[in-house]
Amino acid sequence: MRMNENNPNPEPTPPPTAAKFASSLGGVPPQIPPNVPPSSYPPRTGLGEFPEEREAITGLASAIESILRQPRRVMFQLRQPGGGKLIAAMLFIAVACSLVYGVIVGSFSGGVQWWAAPVKISGGLLISAIICLPSLYIFACLSGSKARLVEIFGMVAGLLMLMTILLIGFAPVAWLFSQSTESLAWMGFLQLLFWLIATVFGVRFLSAAFAHSNARSNAGLGTWVIIFMLVMLQMSTALRPIVGTADTLFPTEKKFFLSHWFDEMGRADRKSRAND
Repeated sequence: MRMNENNPNPEPTPPPTAAKFASSLGGVPPQIPPNVPPSSYPPRTGLGEFPEEREAITGLASAIESILRQPRRVMFQLRQPGGGKLIAAMLFIAVACSLVYGVIVGSFSGGVQWWAAPVKISGGLLISAIICLPSLYIFACLSGSKARLVEIFGMVAGLLMLMTILLIGFAPVAWLFSQSTESLAWMGFLQLLFWLIATVFGVRFLSAAFAHSNARSNAGLGTWVIIFMLVMLQMSTALRPIVGTADTLFPTEKKFFLSHWFDEMGRADRKSRAND
């Protein structure tokens, strides 16, 4: 085989590309499918772009299922003209669930707590939400949100409904410990833990709804969440006793919630030492 004298070191022939190979076969190169995210909804999609989100929420059962399975559906319906009915349904569910959970909490002490604990828990949640609603609307406006006041109120109603639904899920565990232990400190810690978990999931819904209101920053929402949690903690102290009993239905002295916790832990420690 004779070597090319003009080019003693010829460059190797590049391999045929996929397009040339496909054209030689008379076909079109296969298309690589896009990398679709595993989530059910593509990221950064507007509310109402999917048919299931535009379905009206009718009835209490539909509202509960929507906020658990399709929270975007709830967010979209809050923007519609008939959003007031949905807000009323969510508030009704929140009150009903908090009353049921309050009965479980009251079963620890019995007596007047059978009705006092449900009323205090339900009333405390509603009063805390009403107290913090104006500040949330102001923070939303400062963040550039386009949400109206009724939409902000609907977001808070969804927060309360999701929180109380989760508390109902914890109710069997709370009932088991209320019937099997006499430790007031442990029952108080358990109720606080359940409340904290429910609040975290409720805030997730609120944060997602806030993001869809065209807010440019979440700093205001983060500040509001801290204020809301502090208000609820102080409300639980202002309405004490919720777990346990006392000589009066409401407290006769003012206390900060941290001071109340330290006093109760010290009282429980002195009681355990006396029993030993």
